[in-house]
Amino acid sequence: MPIRLDKLEDLALQRGPLHLALGVFDGVHIGHQAVIDQAVQSARASGGMSFVVTFSPHPIRVIAASKAPSSLLATLDDKASVMKSHGVDGLLVIHFDHQFAAMPAENFVRKLCAADVASISVGEDWRFGNKRLGDVNLLKCMADELGFQLFAVPPVIWDGERISSTRIRQAIRDGNFHEVEAMLGRHYELSGRVIEGQKLGRTLGFPTANLHFADMQLPNDGVWLVEVNSQLRGVANLGVRPTVDGTTRTLEVHLLDFSGDLYGQILRIRFVHFIREERKFPNIDGLREQIAADVLEAQKITFD
Repeated sequence: MPIRLDKLEDLALQRGPLHLALGVFDGVHIGHQAVIDQAVQSARASGGMSFVVTFSPHPIRVIAASKAPSSLLATLDDKASVMKSHGVDGLLVIHFDHQFAAMPAENFVRKLCAADVASISVGEDWRFGNKRLGDVNLLKCMADELGFQLFAVPPVIWDGERISSTRIRQAIRDGNFHEVEAMLGRHYELSGRVIEGQKLGRTLGFPTANLHFADMQLPNDGVWLVEVNSQLRGVANLGVRPTVDGTTRTLEVHLLDFSGDLYGQILRIRFVHFIREERKFPNIDGLREQIAADVLEAQKITFD
C-alpha cells in the first residue's frame, strides 16, 4: 500500500521532489484517476514521489451537513487500494474539521509547499480553502511564486455527461452497475464485516452471513446475485425482512457451495444481477420455497 500520512506537516519530511494530486476523490472514479495519473506521470518523469492529498471526513459533511451525501463510494482503505494500482507512492489524509475549513486557501497551499513540491494536479474546477475561495486561478498565481508546476485536469465525459460521484451514486441506487463500472473503471465492491445475526437463514436451510457496511452506498432493496471475494457466488437479500417483521435494513448473503464459519471476517461484495424485489410472504414455508427458487435462478446466471 502507499505510504499513509495523517498530518500536513509530515509531508515536508518526505523525500522530494513531490508531485501532488489534490481532491476529495470519493469513489476514485476515472475523472479522479486522470488527476492522480497526472501526478504519477510527473513523478516518474522527474524521479520524484507521487502523493495523493485528500480529506476525511468528506468536507461537505463538515461545511454543509444537510447537503452531504448520506453514503460514500469508498472507504479510505478502498481509496488506498485503487491508488496503489495506479502507482501512487503516498497518501496524505488530512482530518477535516471546522478549524481546518477556516484556513484560507493561500495558507493551505503555502503549508503544502513547505515540502519540496514540484507539481500539483487538480480537477480544473476544484475549489478549496475557507469559503471555497481557492481555485485554479489562485493556484496558477501561487505556482509562479512558489515554483511548482500546475496541472488543471479537465473532467472526463462518459455517455455525453461529466462523470461525478453524484452520478455514480444514482446509478448504484438504480442498479445500473454497467454504468457504475464504466464510470469507476472497475467493479464496484463493498467491504463489510460479518456480524452475528438472528440465524434465521440457518433454520431455513440457507445459512447467511450478515454484513455491516457502515455508510457505504447500496443499491435498492431486493434479492441480488452477488460475487463474494472475487471467487464465490452468493444470493443476497438487502432490506428489512418483512416476513419476520424486521425493521432494520440489513444485507444477508447466502454463499453457494460453501460451508464454514465467517464471523468477524471481512467480505468483499459485488452486486451482479437483480433477481427480484423484497416482499412479505404469508409464512416461513413460503419464504423458504422462494429462497430455494432464488438460488436456482442465481446458479443459472453467467457473469464475468
